[in-house]
Amino acid sequence: MASYVLGLSAYYHDSAATLIKDGVIVAAAQEERFSRIRHDPAFPEKAIRYCLDEQGIQLNDLVAVVYYEDPKIKFSRVISSFSSGGLKCGRVFLRTLPEWLDWKINVLLHIDEALQALGLGVAPKVTHSQHHRAHAASAFFPSPFENAAVICIDGIGEWQSTTVWHGTGNKLKLVNSISYPHSIGLLYSAFTYYCGFKVDSGEYKLMGLAPYGNPVYADLIRQHLVNIRSDGSYTLNMDYFEYLYGERMVGKAFEKLFNGKIRQPESPLTQRECDLAASVQKVTEEIVLGLARYAAKVTGETNLCMAGGVALNCVANGVLSQSKIFERLWIQPAAGDAGCALGAALDYAVERFGRPHLRTDAEDAMQGSLLGPAWSNDYIAAFLQKKGYQAHYETDDQLYNRVAQHLNNGAVVGWFQGRMEFGPRALGARSIIGDPRNIEMQRTMNLKIKHRESFRPFAPAVLEEDAKHYFNLREYNPYMLIVSEVNDSIKNPQLKGKKQNLGSINEVRSQLPAITHVDYSARVQTVSEKSNVPFTRLLRSFRKLTGCSVLVNTSFNVRGEPIVCKPEEAYACFMRTEMDVLVLGNYVLLRHEQPVFSEKTDWREAIPLD
Repeated sequence: MASYVLGLSAYYHDSAATLIKDGVIVAAAQEERFSRIRHDPAFPEKAIRYCLDEQGIQLNDLVAVVYYEDPKIKFSRVISSFSSGGLKCGRVFLRTLPEWLDWKINVLLHIDEALQALGLGVAPKVTHSQHHRAHAASAFFPSPFENAAVICIDGIGEWQSTTVWHGTGNKLKLVNSISYPHSIGLLYSAFTYYCGFKVDSGEYKLMGLAPYGNPVYADLIRQHLVNIRSDGSYTLNMDYFEYLYGERMVGKAFEKLFNGKIRQPESPLTQRECDLAASVQKVTEEIVLGLARYAAKVTGETNLCMAGGVALNCVANGVLSQSKIFERLWIQPAAGDAGCALGAALDYAVERFGRPHLRTDAEDAMQGSLLGPAWSNDYIAAFLQKKGYQAHYETDDQLYNRVAQHLNNGAVVGWFQGRMEFGPRALGARSIIGDPRNIEMQRTMNLKIKHRESFRPFAPAVLEEDAKHYFNLREYNPYMLIVSEVNDSIKNPQLKGKKQNLGSINEVRSQLPAITHVDYSARVQTVSEKSNVPFTRLLRSFRKLTGCSVLVNTSFNVRGEPIVCKPEEAYACFMRTEMDVLVLGNYVLLRHEQPVFSEKTDWREAIPLD
C-alpha cells in the first residue's frame, strides 16, 4: 500500500499544499490559483482537494500531515518583538494578540478541525516542521545532489531569517543562522516599501528597476543600515527601520538618511528610485556572495542549494553562479513560502522513504515543477462547445507548426498546456509567448497584455541545446531563476559603454530586443524534453521556421492576478487583453473569430468556477 504525506503552508502568504507518495512528489499547488486571490494566505482547502483528487485518495489514506512552522516558537518571537518595541507596538499588539490567543498559538488544532470539515475522511493528527528547515528541505532533498551546502534567506521564519545547512544523503544539519530582526529579506523589502511598491510582492519590481540605476547609495547602506562581516554574517541598524513595531517598514529616519519621502504607489518613477534599487541590489549581492563563501568553507561542498524568498532574486543568483564559488547551483523553483509546504512534507518523507529520484536518470525531483492540475482535450472541447467559442483542432505536429507561424507573424499567444507550474514562474505550461526578435514585443506585452509598468523585462525560454549560442551560461536552468548576460555576438555594438537610465527602456540592445534587459541581461529558462515536452517541440518548430531557438515567456495572467489555472480562466484573460491567439491543449483560438466577450468588473464573475 502506498504511503502519502501531505505538506501545508498557510496563514501568512502564498498558502499551498503538496503531496508525496512513497518519497515521490506527485502534486503541488498554491491556493491562489484556485481562489483567484493573489498570494492567498487562507487555509489551502482547494489546493488540498486538488492534491487528493490527483491521486484519487482521501485524508484517511495519509500517513502524515505536516505544517511548515512551529507555532509556539513563532509566538515567542511575536511576544518578544512587542516587548522590545515598547509603547510603539501598543496598537498593533492589541490588534494582534487576540488572534494569537484565539487560534494561532493552537494553529495545528485549527488545521485538524479544518481538515475534518472537508468531509474527505479522517486525517492523521497534524505535526509540524520549522520554517527554515522546511525551506532547506525543499532546496536540498529534491536537488540532484547527494551532498550539498544549503543557504536559505528570506524575510523571517519563526526567528531565523538566514540559515546555512549541510545536506548529506537523507540528512540536513543546521550549520549557522541569523535571526530576526536582522534580515536581508526585510532590508530589501524596506527599499521595496520606500520606493512605493508592495512588500512581499513588489520586490521583483525593484530587482527589475535596478539595472536602470547606479548604486550611488550603496556606501550609505553599508555605513548606516547593515554591517557586513567577513564571514558572511550581518546585522541591521534598527534605528532606521520601523517593521519591529508592526505598522510600516521605514519612517522618518530612513527618509532623512536618503533625503526624500517615501514614494507614493503608482506615482511616476524617477531616476532616484532606479539608483536606490541598484544600491540595495548591489549590497544584497555582496551579502549573498559572503554567505556562499562561508557555506563553501564550513561544509567543504562544491554544490549549493538555495531556497527562501531572497533565492528568487535571480540577479543575485546570476552573480553567484558567475562567481564560481560553487561548481553547481540548484534553486528550488517554489523558493518562497509556498515551497515550504513541499519542504515540510519532504522533511517527514525523506527520513522514511529516502530520495527515489537519485536512483533514476531524472535531473531532480521537481519534474520541471509541472505538479499542478491539467485539463484534457475532451474537457476543453466540451467547454468550448458549451460556450460557443470558435476553435481549430490541430494534431501535435500541426499544432506546433501553426503556432510557430503565428509567432513569426508577430502574434502574442496564450499557451495553456498540461499540468500547471508550482511556484511563481510560468515555465511553458501557463505562459504568454511571443517573438523575441520583435522590437515592439516588450512594449506590447507590458502595456497591452500584462497591463503593467513599461520598465519590466521579459524572460527568454531557449532550447537547452542552443542556449550557449545566445547566453553566457555556466549551468542550465529549467526554472528561470538565474540571470545571465546575452552573448557579445548578438549585442548591439552601437550601445556599448552607453549610460543606462529610465530613458533607455526602448533601446534595441541585441538581436533579441524583447528579452534583453537594459544591462544586457536576461532571466533565462532552458527548455528540454526532460522538463517540458510540448514547449520543447514548439521551440523546435519555431527554430525550424525562423532559425531562432528563443521565445519570450511570461506568466499567463495580468497585473494583480494569479497565473491562470483552468481553461475558463485562460479564455477570460485572453479576451480581456489584446492577445492574438489562444492555445488550449490542441485547440487554437483566434481573437477575431470569437464572439463578443461580456466584460466583468470582478474576475471571479467572469469565470465559471464549477
